[in-house]
Amino acid sequence: MPLNPKIEQVLDMIARAKRPQLHELSPQQARASYEKSAPILEIASAPMFGVEDLSVPTRDGAAIRARLYQPVEPSWAEPAPALVYFHGGGFTVGSVDTHDALCRMLARDGRCAVLSVDYRLAPEYKFPTAVEDAFDALTWLHAHAAEYGIDAERLAVGGDSAGGTLATVCAVLARDAGIKLMLQLLIYPGATGHQQTDSHARLADGFLLSGETIQWFFDQYVRDKSDRDDWRFAPLDGTRGAPDFSGLAPAWIATAEYDPLSDEGDAYAEKLRAAGNQVTLKRYPGMIHEFFKMGGYVPDVAQAHADAAAALRVAFGVE
Repeated sequence: MPLNPKIEQVLDMIARAKRPQLHELSPQQARASYEKSAPILEIASAPMFGVEDLSVPTRDGAAIRARLYQPVEPSWAEPAPALVYFHGGGFTVGSVDTHDALCRMLARDGRCAVLSVDYRLAPEYKFPTAVEDAFDALTWLHAHAAEYGIDAERLAVGGDSAGGTLATVCAVLARDAGIKLMLQLLIYPGATGHQQTDSHARLADGFLLSGETIQWFFDQYVRDKSDRDDWRFAPLDGTRGAPDFSGLAPAWIATAEYDPLSDEGDAYAEKLRAAGNQVTLKRYPGMIHEFFKMGGYVPDVAQAHADAAAALRVAFGVE
């Protein structure tokens, strides 16, 4: 299909603005640029019963921020399910603030609490810090769920782009740790280490996320080229330490037709299916990377939001 007309307008506006691309900036400048631009096309922020910034300990003695969204008043008699969410941004940019509206929507429409995790970013914190922070946040919520009116037996993980990568890894680590997950909600997840798919070649320029920017993100994050072969960086094709991928939580995977990451999302869905897991794969026609955060300008994004929220409700067994 052709590009969605509103997406085409977005790309045209970006081209006419002639702002530097993220890979043309320093990591600190890129973060500031992304923080400023992230809310521009977003949906309105959904009201919550409670929004609380928490401090979550990590295995190396540090503490990271996490934001807990509770759409309704917690009930300790009937604890709520919860989604642990990891924001996108190539492991280099992004925060709980840049994904605030998206997490509020998932909490409201998924009828669950959402814990949005501010994992530490590259290049200050190289691989595998983001992975370890993500899993530490999940295990922390599992251990402390009852304190917040959350059901530790009804947890899910999710994320977009690099956050989707973190969610895929956490799903495997959770299985191995005996933590039951109801769903892995993967929004155009990164899954390869070498940009080797056809969609990377076809869509390397002109569709928001460029091949140069992806490479720049990778260069910030990895310690050396061998990290690209670690399954925690490349769950689709990583060979170093690669685990068995069977027995994982059901996956709901969204890809975009004009996203360089689209083929690897499709291929990861097939890898999960081949290992015996339940997978729902949604390819959104005419869309580009980051489209989940453009719902305030692109009306058709509402369907993808509704699909993701419905997947959460079904997984959690809520009406």
